[in-house]
Amino acid sequence: MGERAQSDKPAEPEAVEPTLPVASVARRLGVAPSTLRTWDRRYGLGPSRHTGGRHRRYGPDDIGRLELMQRALLRGASTAEAARYALERMPKSEQPGGPVPAEPSVPTASLRIETSDGDVVLPAEEPPHARGDGAHPGLARLARRLSTAALAMDAPAVQQTLAEAITGHGVLDAWEGVLAPVLEALSGGRQRSQTGAEVHYLLTECVFAALVRATPVLADPRNERPVFLGCVPGERNGLPLYVLAAAFGERRVVTQLFGGPLPADVLTVAVRRSAPAAVVLWAQRGSVVEPRLFTRILRGRQRSRLFAYGPGWAEGDLPGKVELLGGLRDAVDRIEYVLLGGAPGAQ
Repeated sequence: MGERAQSDKPAEPEAVEPTLPVASVARRLGVAPSTLRTWDRRYGLGPSRHTGGRHRRYGPDDIGRLELMQRALLRGASTAEAARYALERMPKSEQPGGPVPAEPSVPTASLRIETSDGDVVLPAEEPPHARGDGAHPGLARLARRLSTAALAMDAPAVQQTLAEAITGHGVLDAWEGVLAPVLEALSGGRQRSQTGAEVHYLLTECVFAALVRATPVLADPRNERPVFLGCVPGERNGLPLYVLAAAFGERRVVTQLFGGPLPADVLTVAVRRSAPAAVVLWAQRGSVVEPRLFTRILRGRQRSRLFAYGPGWAEGDLPGKVELLGGLRDAVDRIEYVLLGGAPGAQ
């Protein structure tokens, strides 16, 4: 009788695995929903089943395959190669709930991106100035998302991640903890191999656009005369000036930016007509610097503080009235202090 009573007991319902919609999976992986739909359509890396309604949802195995694909992309595989690798490691015929291959261990101090030509490393810790009670965590996570999206040539996800980094952490923290490390890592991989140049170009263009969007038009700036930001003639890399302009914008300091190299005579006229409170000339390469350019700018009645910025300058070669700036954060703090006084960043 006991056996019969036990057999009449209703069976417990089978456990249902949690599933996620496409938007949630996209946020988790740091890509656009359209990218997931493309991977599903082209490579079969989509949801494996319906779970009610007409919308398909991703189960744990589906997400595991996508994570494997991202790992392969970070190692330099093409999108098709990464998709094939993910399906080979976790065929879609596997039963749901199967084990997901373990994530390779990553040192807490860095994130290593493996490529066919060697390794490039991204920092996994927050920069020292970002730590403390008021720090915003997540810079390393955003760096991973940005590199993944760039390697996948997913421009919308790149733009979204850049906007999130700058809006959430400010220009300087975002640059030092996310943008610059990823740009440097991908640039290093590109220099070792011609493959991947398109990834670096895509990321660079997106970074330029993000910095321009992050530079406000100031209706009530703290300075009456602008800070003139320009490249020396022949300097091709003006990206650091866009970072400076955006950082000054956050502090309500108005700038006059010329990110592209101007001929010396045009640069001189532009400075004089702008009547700036300070002039900052950027140089990445020592082969293009000309210290006498500052002397030309000082001619006439121009009264501006002069600053040399970038590794191309050597302090001993500069005229006496020109100050050599240090790193990015020091440069912003120093110019703000010289023009406005008070503690750096005070408003």
